[in-house]
Formats: sequence, C-alpha cells, structure tokens
Amino acid sequence: MGAANVVPGVSGGTVAFITGIYERLINALKSFDFKAIKLLGSFKVKEFIAHVDFWFLAALGAGVMTSVLTLAKALEIGFEKYPIYVAALFFGLIAASIPSVGKMVKKWSLSRFVALAAGLAIALCLAFTPSASENTNLLYLMLCGVVAMCSMIIPGVSGSFVLLLMGNYQLIMIASVNKLREGDLAESLPILLPVGVGAVVGLIALSHFLSWLFKRFHDIAVSVITGFVAGSLVIIWPWKTPGETILKNGEEKILSYTNHLPQIDTQLAIAVVVILLGAGVMLGVEKLGSTKPE
Repeated sequence: MGAANVVPGVSGGTVAFITGIYERLINALKSFDFKAIKLLGSFKVKEFIAHVDFWFLAALGAGVMTSVLTLAKALEIGFEKYPIYVAALFFGLIAASIPSVGKMVKKWSLSRFVALAAGLAIALCLAFTPSASENTNLLYLMLCGVVAMCSMIIPGVSGSFVLLLMGNYQLIMIASVNKLREGDLAESLPILLPVGVGAVVGLIALSHFLSWLFKRFHDIAVSVITGFVAGSLVIIWPWKTPGETILKNGEEKILSYTNHLPQIDTQLAIAVVVILLGAGVMLGVEKLGSTKPE
C-alpha cells in the first residue's frame, strides 16, 4: 500500500481491496470513536488495543511508512531517468487488478453497470483536470492531507495523483519526505505536520462513511470502485508528452501531460515486458491474499 500511495495514478486502496484486508481496514479505522477515547482515558489499554484492532493497524502502518520513506527517493530517480518503465510497471499492476476487483460484485445487474460507468467517468474527469500551482498555506496543506488520505483508501483513486492536481505532490511526497528521511526536520515538519493532521481527520471521517456504504450497498460500491480502477489506467498511461510548464524556484515544473501512442521500438518491447511483470506481481499478491486463512 505504501508503494502504491507514492506513485501518482496508483491507489493503495486497490492493493488493500484485492488482498482481502480492505473491509477490515475500514472497520479498524472506524473503531476510533468515543468508546476508544473512553477506554484510553480510563487507561484500559488492553481493551483499547482489542477495540481498535491495534496490532493489525500497527503492522500495516509500519509497512506503509517504511515503504514511503524508502521508495520516495528511489521513485524520484526512477521517474527522472526511466519514467516510461516505472509507469509501465504500475500500469500492469492496475490492469491486472481490474478483474480481481470486479469479481467481488456478488451479482451484476443494470444498476451495477451504471455504477461502474459512473466510477469510470469520475476517474476520467480527474485524469483531464488541470493541475493547480504549489501552495504552502497552512489550511491548504491540511486540506491536501484530508483529500489525499480520503482518496488513498478509496480503491482506484490515487492520493498522490490528487496531490498532483492540487499542485503539492512534489512538495509533500518528494521534497518533504526526502528531507525527513535525511533528518532535516526544520524543512520537512512545517509541511508534513499540517498534512498529517488533515490526513488523520479525513481518514477517520471517511472510514465511518465507507463502512456504512459497504454494509448497505456493497455491490454498488464495488461497481463504482471497479470503474475508478479502470479509469485510473488513463492517469498512469506510460507514454506522455509534457504540456504546460512554469518556473518555480529556478526549476521548470510540468503542470500537465498529454497521452500519446508509443512508437514500435526496443523501448516499447521493454515496457511491455515491464507491464507483464507488474501484472504478474499483482496476480501473485491477489493469490497470496485469497489463500490466506481468515
């Protein structure tokens, strides 16, 4: 999930969904309620740990944070030197996950197909929305945290891509995370702390809504998510032409891209192999998730 969340166009929620931990994750996040506060305030630590599924969240959170901190630099280099191959890997991951998500709909019907089309349309609208410019305002950083975390736990909606649209992906996911990893707290914390506060608020609020949604309208929700996942292929399409740019702090920043068809050459052959590799990894992850005992 951490690896997926770092890459614009890839959703950590999709990984959670196909590995079978998604609803447990939502219910665990939802459990941070007044009862949890009361148990913690009464120093009933054992009961609190059981109530919030603490060890599950701790293991998952440790994996996500480790992945974000270690992959941020690697992906920065990868996107700079091998952008097509990095995008191709995640294109394969997403493409292979679509059938896995779709088969979780218990019974397909007209309403389910309409929901799938709606999810696809929303994802495509996001794909062609122009990016905003970078903004370090405290309230805007908190809003970035709220929106990005909400989209991170919705399968098919990429939190990193939403940050890209809001203009703060480079600031938050690359520059600040790398500064934190290097121990530069003075530069990283003023950015990451408000984003973190917003993320916690968004996470807890959305988990209650998603838990209710899955209980009442499971197949409709999964159908919309399938559309989201399919539509995100447009976002992560490996072959792009840079569009509008701006000059920021002496560096040229790209605000938009235009997708194009690839040329038939060695680069395409390698990219296809990488796509198949990504698909194979996702199918392996799905098999691991489906064979693990409840």
